[in-house]
Amino acid sequence: MTDLRQQALDYHQFPTPGKISVELTTAAETSLDLSLAYSPGVAEPVRAIAENPDDVYKYTGKGNTVAVITNGTAILGLGNLGGMASKPVMEGKALLFKRFANINSFDIEVKHKTVEEFVSTVANIADSFGGINLEDIKAPECFEIEKALIERCKIPVFHDDQHGTAIVTAAGMINALEIQGKNIKHANIICMGAGAAAIACMELLIKCGAQREKIYMLDTKGVIHTRRDDLNEYKRLFANNTDKRSLEDVIDGADVFVGVSGPNVLSAEHVELMAPNPVIFACSNPDPEIQPELAHATRDDIIMATGRSDYPNQVNNVLCFPFIFRGALDVRARTINDEMKVACVHAIRELAKEPVPQDVLDASCESSLTFGKEYIIPKPMDSRLCGRVARAVAQAAIDSGVAALEMPEDYMID
Repeated sequence: MTDLRQQALDYHQFPTPGKISVELTTAAETSLDLSLAYSPGVAEPVRAIAENPDDVYKYTGKGNTVAVITNGTAILGLGNLGGMASKPVMEGKALLFKRFANINSFDIEVKHKTVEEFVSTVANIADSFGGINLEDIKAPECFEIEKALIERCKIPVFHDDQHGTAIVTAAGMINALEIQGKNIKHANIICMGAGAAAIACMELLIKCGAQREKIYMLDTKGVIHTRRDDLNEYKRLFANNTDKRSLEDVIDGADVFVGVSGPNVLSAEHVELMAPNPVIFACSNPDPEIQPELAHATRDDIIMATGRSDYPNQVNNVLCFPFIFRGALDVRARTINDEMKVACVHAIRELAKEPVPQDVLDASCESSLTFGKEYIIPKPMDSRLCGRVARAVAQAAIDSGVAALEMPEDYMID
């Protein structure tokens, strides 16, 4: 048993099994306290909510609570291991919600036989929460599940594996291209992988200015093109009318490589074929599509990002999901729409251009950080993220007409 494995197991077992607990928000020390917390006093907020359902936000924790829900069919890079195996990941998500955005979370692992069973289960309990974060659900079912729940629920539903990954990727990508003297509108983009994260990443890059016809997506059978008859409806959106069939065919002259597939699929020879000043996002975890050492040894004009914390430019969803929910909850948005996602992208990427405070350097174990090839997106420990992203998301919700509340003028001001 490796030291890291034992450390991880001990972390989850001691001093108390698991990573989250329930805390009290009000006094419960006297008989009067208990008579107010439960019977007979609790009847008063019950009556108030029955008379005005929106009062549930005034008298309960609904407005600051997110359900983290999974079926365990795509746990990290480990595959379909079931709901109970996914529970440590869901508890970890709840920990991150609380640590970074002070949002309360409950993890829910659902057993089901059909997509409709999962959707009905979640939809029937959705009103208990302020929002729903879907996690570790395999493609293509995840697309159907999210779409159905958005239609049926009156609260934000967000599949983080899709949209969180996409938002952080887009933020880093736009900055990287800017540093390289390129514009996303003209970039030739290769996407290695065609699952939930890959499709969401490319769709959001398009909303940020990329051209669909300049994107080549590959799955295990090669380039996704119009003459293939094995494509689902989501892959068909990225089918190119082309004679190119392999990574070798499409990588020649490419400006961008985005990997959301598996380890060691991008070789030094592939990197050599890319356009001058290329951008490589090798996001497979824990082993990226190409090792950064090899990529940098092959050529010195690249910008490289990975999903790992031990290299510069980590594509980490924690830069996004706590804060997009913070902004959505605080204006009581009924959904998280494209306008809010794009606002999140730009809030994250603009923060990377600002001077980094000493407390962020200390928390990130860095002596200095300056916007450039090795610092294209903020560090997860940057406390400014919550205010900047939540405010941008809340404003976008208001501007796009999905918010029930206005945003106070001093909301999340540094």
